[in-house]
Amino acid sequence: METKKLVQTAMFTALVLLATFVFKIQTPVIGYIHLGDAFVLLAGIILGPVSGGLAAGLGSALSDFVGGYMIWCPGTFVIKFLTAFTAAKIYQGINRFYSNNRYHLSQTVIAGIAGETLMVLGYFLYNILIVMFGNGNFSADGFSEAVVVSVAEIPFNVIQGTAGIAIASVLLPIFNKIANRLGVRITV
Repeated sequence: METKKLVQTAMFTALVLLATFVFKIQTPVIGYIHLGDAFVLLAGIILGPVSGGLAAGLGSALSDFVGGYMIWCPGTFVIKFLTAFTAAKIYQGINRFYSNNRYHLSQTVIAGIAGETLMVLGYFLYNILIVMFGNGNFSADGFSEAVVVSVAEIPFNVIQGTAGIAIASVLLPIFNKIANRLGVRITV
């Protein structure tokens, strides 16, 4: 990995960590909602699928670790990596349909919806595992209970994802303007 890309990845890892850890609101069920998803999406779109995915996964998992949610770290790393990876791939695919290099809001929104849908589904499934392991109940009744608890988290993840898409949609053109002034093209 070249030095510039490594520095950008580290910077986005820190941005994801800070936005996730500092701006969080505890949910009444299990987890918390935060503003980190905006930077998860931006990491994927700006850095590309792999580097962006690594920054998103590592920054989010570090936030869980520092915040005392250690059991969530492995799932968070995978889920946020896939969120950024998916958003980057969709953004790149849509970008091929545009003949100019200008920013199009639809790219960010569609890429964000794809990535955040994966995030909601990923946390739903991981939450089921966490609840079943936490209760030590791997029966059909334990699974049913875990599904009910996990469904209750979905609205909070949807709110978090929607906020992430909106914030990323506002910040991406700003990041592009700053990069253009520096003579750098940041979007993939």
